[in-house]
Amino acid sequence: MIDIRELTKRYGRVTVVDDFSLQVAAGESVALWGPNGAGKTTVVRCLLGLVGFDGSVEVAGLDVRTHPKATRQKIGYVAQELSFYDDLAVLELLDFSADLRRLGPERVDAVIDEVGLGEHTDKRVAALSGGLKQRLGLAVALLPDPSVLLLDEPTSNLDAAARDGAIRLLDRLRREGRTLLVTSHHMEEVGMLVDRVIGMEEGRITIECDPIDLAERLGIRAWLQLVLTNGSTQAAIEVLGAAGYAAKRNPRGVLVEVPAQGKGRALAAVHHAGIEIQDVEVWR
Repeated sequence: MIDIRELTKRYGRVTVVDDFSLQVAAGESVALWGPNGAGKTTVVRCLLGLVGFDGSVEVAGLDVRTHPKATRQKIGYVAQELSFYDDLAVLELLDFSADLRRLGPERVDAVIDEVGLGEHTDKRVAALSGGLKQRLGLAVALLPDPSVLLLDEPTSNLDAAARDGAIRLLDRLRREGRTLLVTSHHMEEVGMLVDRVIGMEEGRITIECDPIDLAERLGIRAWLQLVLTNGSTQAAIEVLGAAGYAAKRNPRGVLVEVPAQGKGRALAAVHHAGIEIQDVEVWR
Protein backbone atom coordinates (compact mmCIF):
# COMPACT_ATOMS: atom_id res chain seq x y z
CA MET A 1 0.00 0.00 0.00
CA ILE A 2 2.84 2.41 0.91
CA ASP A 3 6.24 1.92 -0.71
CA ILE A 4 9.04 4.35 0.20
CA ARG A 5 12.51 3.72 -1.17
CA GLU A 6 15.70 5.68 -0.44
CA LEU A 7 13.76 8.80 0.53
CA THR A 8 16.02 11.77 1.24
CA LYS A 9 14.93 15.31 2.02
CA ARG A 10 17.29 18.25 2.42
CA TYR A 11 16.69 21.86 3.31
CA GLY A 12 19.78 23.58 2.00
CA ARG A 13 22.74 21.77 3.52
CA VAL A 14 20.65 20.17 6.27
CA THR A 15 19.47 16.60 5.68
CA VAL A 16 16.26 15.97 7.64
CA VAL A 17 15.41 12.54 6.15
CA ASP A 18 18.31 10.37 5.06
CA ASP A 19 18.00 7.26 2.84
CA PHE A 20 14.69 6.22 4.40
CA SER A 21 12.98 3.08 3.05
CA LEU A 22 9.71 1.60 4.34
CA GLN A 23 7.01 -0.70 2.99
CA VAL A 24 3.58 -0.79 4.66
CA ALA A 25 1.16 -3.52 3.59
CA ALA A 26 -2.55 -2.92 3.05
CA GLY A 27 -4.34 -3.05 6.42
CA GLU A 28 -1.12 -2.75 8.42
CA SER A 29 -0.61 -0.14 11.15
CA VAL A 30 2.88 1.31 11.52
CA ALA A 31 4.26 3.97 13.86
CA LEU A 32 7.09 6.34 13.08
CA TRP A 33 8.44 6.79 16.59
CA GLY A 34 11.05 9.24 17.80
CA PRO A 35 11.72 12.61 19.41
CA ASN A 36 10.73 15.93 17.90
CA GLY A 37 13.03 16.69 15.00
CA ALA A 38 13.62 13.02 14.12
CA GLY A 39 12.12 13.51 10.64
CA LYS A 40 8.74 11.84 11.18
CA THR A 41 6.57 14.71 9.97
CA THR A 42 8.82 15.29 6.96
CA VAL A 43 8.22 11.69 5.84
CA VAL A 44 4.47 12.36 6.06
CA ARG A 45 4.79 15.58 4.03
CA CYS A 46 6.69 13.68 1.35
CA LEU A 47 3.93 11.06 1.25
CA LEU A 48 1.41 13.83 0.70
CA GLY A 49 3.52 15.37 -2.05
CA LEU A 50 3.74 18.65 -0.16
CA VAL A 51 7.53 18.94 -0.49
CA GLY A 52 10.09 17.88 -3.05
CA PHE A 53 12.41 14.97 -2.26
CA ASP A 54 14.90 12.50 -3.67
CA GLY A 55 14.00 8.83 -3.90
CA SER A 56 10.73 7.06 -4.65
CA VAL A 57 7.36 7.25 -2.86
CA GLU A 58 4.29 5.29 -4.00
CA VAL A 59 0.81 4.90 -2.54
CA ALA A 60 -1.35 2.04 -3.87
CA GLY A 61 1.04 1.66 -6.78
CA LEU A 62 0.85 5.33 -7.79
CA ASP A 63 3.90 7.59 -7.79
CA VAL A 64 3.35 10.58 -5.50
CA ARG A 65 5.20 12.96 -7.83
CA THR A 66 3.60 11.95 -11.12
CA HIS A 67 0.08 11.31 -9.75
CA PRO A 68 -0.23 13.75 -6.82
CA LYS A 69 -4.01 14.24 -7.00
CA ALA A 70 -4.78 10.53 -7.39
CA THR A 71 -2.57 9.56 -4.46
CA ARG A 72 -4.02 12.23 -2.17
CA GLN A 73 -7.51 10.89 -2.91
CA LYS A 74 -6.43 7.62 -1.31
CA ILE A 75 -5.07 9.32 1.83
CA GLY A 76 -6.81 10.81 4.83
CA TYR A 77 -4.51 13.14 6.74
CA VAL A 78 -4.86 14.50 10.28
CA ALA A 79 -2.25 17.11 11.13
CA GLN A 80 -0.73 17.58 14.57
CA GLU A 81 -1.96 21.17 14.73
CA LEU A 82 -5.56 21.24 13.51
CA SER A 83 -6.74 24.42 11.81
CA PHE A 84 -10.40 25.05 10.94
CA TYR A 85 -12.77 27.94 10.26
CA ASP A 86 -13.68 28.54 13.90
CA ASP A 87 -16.85 30.52 13.15
CA LEU A 88 -18.48 27.66 11.28
CA ALA A 89 -20.63 25.02 12.93
CA VAL A 90 -19.39 21.44 12.78
CA LEU A 91 -22.00 20.46 10.18
CA GLU A 92 -21.27 23.55 8.08
CA LEU A 93 -17.58 22.76 8.05
CA LEU A 94 -18.15 19.14 7.05
CA ASP A 95 -20.63 20.16 4.32
CA PHE A 96 -18.08 22.66 2.99
CA SER A 97 -15.30 20.04 3.02
CA ALA A 98 -17.58 17.54 1.27
CA ASP A 99 -18.51 20.07 -1.42
CA LEU A 100 -14.83 20.65 -2.16
CA ARG A 101 -14.50 16.90 -2.81
CA ARG A 102 -17.81 16.74 -4.72
CA LEU A 103 -19.29 14.42 -2.11
CA GLY A 104 -22.94 14.31 -1.14
CA PRO A 105 -24.61 14.85 2.25
CA GLU A 106 -24.93 11.11 2.80
CA ARG A 107 -21.15 10.87 3.16
CA VAL A 108 -21.20 13.69 5.73
CA ASP A 109 -23.85 11.82 7.72
CA ALA A 110 -21.75 8.66 7.56
CA VAL A 111 -18.57 10.22 8.96
CA ILE A 112 -20.48 12.09 11.68
CA ASP A 113 -21.81 8.75 12.85
CA GLU A 114 -18.42 7.04 12.42
CA VAL A 115 -16.53 9.44 14.71
CA GLY A 116 -19.36 10.12 17.17
CA LEU A 117 -20.08 13.80 16.46
CA GLY A 118 -23.86 13.43 16.21
CA GLU A 119 -24.57 15.46 19.36
CA HIS A 120 -22.19 18.27 18.38
CA THR A 121 -23.07 19.17 14.79
CA ASP A 122 -24.62 22.54 15.73
CA LYS A 123 -21.65 23.65 17.86
CA ARG A 124 -19.20 26.23 16.57
CA VAL A 125 -15.76 24.82 15.93
CA ALA A 126 -14.27 27.39 18.33
CA ALA A 127 -16.39 25.93 21.16
CA LEU A 128 -15.16 22.35 20.74
CA SER A 129 -12.86 20.68 23.24
CA GLY A 130 -9.52 19.30 22.11
CA GLY A 131 -10.93 15.78 21.91
CA LEU A 132 -13.90 16.87 19.79
CA LYS A 133 -11.64 18.85 17.45
CA GLN A 134 -9.58 15.69 17.01
CA ARG A 135 -12.75 13.81 16.05
CA LEU A 136 -13.62 16.60 13.62
CA GLY A 137 -10.19 16.34 12.03
CA LEU A 138 -10.72 12.60 11.60
CA ALA A 139 -14.18 13.19 10.15
CA VAL A 140 -12.74 15.53 7.49
CA ALA A 141 -9.97 13.04 6.73
CA LEU A 142 -12.49 10.19 6.38
CA LEU A 143 -14.84 12.00 3.99
CA PRO A 144 -13.34 10.47 0.81
CA ASP A 145 -13.32 7.03 2.51
CA PRO A 146 -9.54 6.70 2.17
CA SER A 147 -7.70 3.40 2.36
CA VAL A 148 -4.72 5.09 4.07
CA LEU A 149 -4.76 7.30 7.16
CA LEU A 150 -1.74 9.48 8.01
CA LEU A 151 -1.91 10.66 11.62
CA ASP A 152 0.70 13.15 12.82
CA GLU A 153 1.00 12.97 16.64
CA PRO A 154 -2.76 12.28 16.93
CA THR A 155 -3.02 12.63 20.73
CA SER A 156 -0.25 15.11 21.53
CA ASN A 157 -2.58 17.98 22.53
CA LEU A 158 -5.22 15.96 24.37
CA ASP A 159 -5.86 15.37 28.04
CA ALA A 160 -5.92 11.82 29.41
CA ALA A 161 -9.65 11.23 28.89
CA ALA A 162 -9.66 12.64 25.36
CA ARG A 163 -6.52 10.64 24.53
CA ASP A 164 -8.20 7.39 25.62
CA GLY A 165 -11.22 8.21 23.45
CA ALA A 166 -9.04 9.02 20.44
CA ILE A 167 -7.08 5.78 20.81
CA ARG A 168 -10.29 3.73 20.97
CA LEU A 169 -11.59 5.43 17.82
CA LEU A 170 -8.32 4.96 15.93
CA ASP A 171 -8.14 1.32 17.01
CA ARG A 172 -11.61 0.74 15.57
CA LEU A 173 -10.56 2.33 12.27
CA ARG A 174 -7.50 0.08 12.25
CA ARG A 175 -9.59 -3.03 12.86
CA GLU A 176 -11.84 -2.03 9.93
CA GLY A 177 -8.86 -2.68 7.66
CA ARG A 178 -7.54 0.79 6.93
CA THR A 179 -3.81 1.25 6.58
CA LEU A 180 -2.48 3.53 9.34
CA LEU A 181 0.80 5.41 9.47
CA VAL A 182 1.10 7.19 12.82
CA THR A 183 3.84 9.53 14.00
CA SER A 184 4.26 9.55 17.76
CA HIS A 185 6.63 9.91 20.69
CA HIS A 186 4.15 8.43 23.22
CA MET A 187 5.11 4.86 24.14
CA GLU A 188 1.67 3.82 25.38
CA GLU A 189 -0.04 5.15 22.26
CA VAL A 190 2.26 3.19 19.98
CA GLY A 191 1.66 -0.03 21.90
CA MET A 192 -2.10 0.19 21.56
CA LEU A 193 -2.40 1.26 17.94
CA VAL A 194 0.18 -0.38 15.69
CA ASP A 195 1.58 -3.67 14.45
CA ARG A 196 5.13 -2.41 13.87
CA VAL A 197 7.32 0.44 15.11
CA ILE A 198 9.92 2.27 13.03
CA GLY A 199 12.23 4.22 15.34
CA MET A 200 13.80 7.34 13.85
CA GLU A 201 16.62 9.61 14.89
CA GLU A 202 18.16 12.43 12.86
CA GLY A 203 16.22 11.38 9.77
CA ARG A 204 17.34 7.75 9.73
CA ILE A 205 15.75 4.46 10.81
CA THR A 206 17.42 3.24 14.00
CA ILE A 207 14.96 0.57 15.21
CA GLU A 208 12.36 -1.67 13.61
CA CYS A 209 10.44 -3.88 16.03
CA ASP A 210 7.17 -5.09 17.46
CA PRO A 211 5.60 -2.41 19.73
CA ILE A 212 5.90 -4.62 22.82
CA ASP A 213 9.66 -4.74 22.30
CA LEU A 214 10.20 -1.00 21.86
CA ALA A 215 10.85 -0.10 25.50
CA GLU A 216 13.33 -2.95 25.90
CA ARG A 217 15.15 -2.01 22.70
CA LEU A 218 15.45 1.56 23.97
CA GLY A 219 16.59 0.46 27.43
CA ILE A 220 13.68 2.25 29.10
CA ARG A 221 12.96 1.27 32.71
CA ALA A 222 10.22 2.18 35.16
CA TRP A 223 9.59 2.30 38.90
CA LEU A 224 6.65 0.54 40.52
CA GLN A 225 5.21 2.05 43.68
CA LEU A 226 3.67 -0.85 45.63
CA VAL A 227 1.28 -0.03 48.45
CA LEU A 228 1.17 -3.08 50.72
CA THR A 229 -0.64 -4.30 53.81
CA ASN A 230 0.89 -3.25 57.15
CA GLY A 231 4.02 -5.10 58.16
CA SER A 232 4.81 -6.65 54.76
CA THR A 233 7.21 -4.03 53.36
CA GLN A 234 10.44 -5.73 54.39
CA ALA A 235 9.19 -9.12 53.25
CA ALA A 236 8.35 -7.67 49.81
CA ILE A 237 11.80 -6.08 49.52
CA GLU A 238 13.42 -9.44 50.28
CA VAL A 239 11.21 -11.30 47.78
CA LEU A 240 11.94 -8.76 45.05
CA GLY A 241 15.66 -8.80 45.81
CA ALA A 242 15.75 -12.58 45.52
CA ALA A 243 14.00 -12.27 42.13
CA GLY A 244 16.71 -9.88 40.90
CA TYR A 245 14.93 -6.55 41.33
CA ALA A 246 16.27 -3.40 43.00
CA ALA A 247 13.69 -2.46 45.65
CA LYS A 248 13.65 0.03 48.49
CA ARG A 249 11.31 1.29 51.19
CA ASN A 250 9.53 4.63 50.86
CA PRO A 251 6.78 6.34 52.94
CA ARG A 252 3.95 4.62 51.03
CA GLY A 253 5.44 1.14 50.71
CA VAL A 254 8.03 -0.21 48.26
CA LEU A 255 9.67 1.24 45.14
CA VAL A 256 10.97 -1.37 42.71
CA GLU A 257 12.88 -0.70 39.48
CA VAL A 258 11.74 -2.87 36.56
CA PRO A 259 12.22 -3.09 32.78
CA ALA A 260 9.38 -1.31 31.00
CA GLN A 261 7.97 -4.66 29.85
CA GLY A 262 8.77 -6.53 33.09
CA LYS A 263 6.24 -5.03 35.49
CA GLY A 264 4.06 -8.14 35.57
CA ARG A 265 6.91 -10.44 36.64
CA ALA A 266 7.73 -8.24 39.62
CA LEU A 267 4.10 -8.11 40.72
CA ALA A 268 3.77 -11.87 40.28
CA ALA A 269 6.80 -12.49 42.52
CA VAL A 270 5.21 -10.50 45.34
CA HIS A 271 1.80 -12.09 44.84
CA HIS A 272 3.18 -15.65 44.81
CA ALA A 273 4.91 -14.94 48.13
CA GLY A 274 1.47 -14.36 49.66
CA ILE A 275 1.94 -10.59 50.10
CA GLU A 276 -1.18 -8.52 49.50
CA ILE A 277 -0.78 -5.54 47.14
CA GLN A 278 -3.32 -2.82 47.87
CA ASP A 279 -2.37 -0.45 45.03
CA VAL A 280 0.21 0.01 42.24
CA GLU A 281 1.51 3.16 40.56
CA VAL A 282 3.92 3.28 37.61
CA TRP A 283 6.60 5.99 37.48
CA ARG A 284 8.82 6.67 34.47
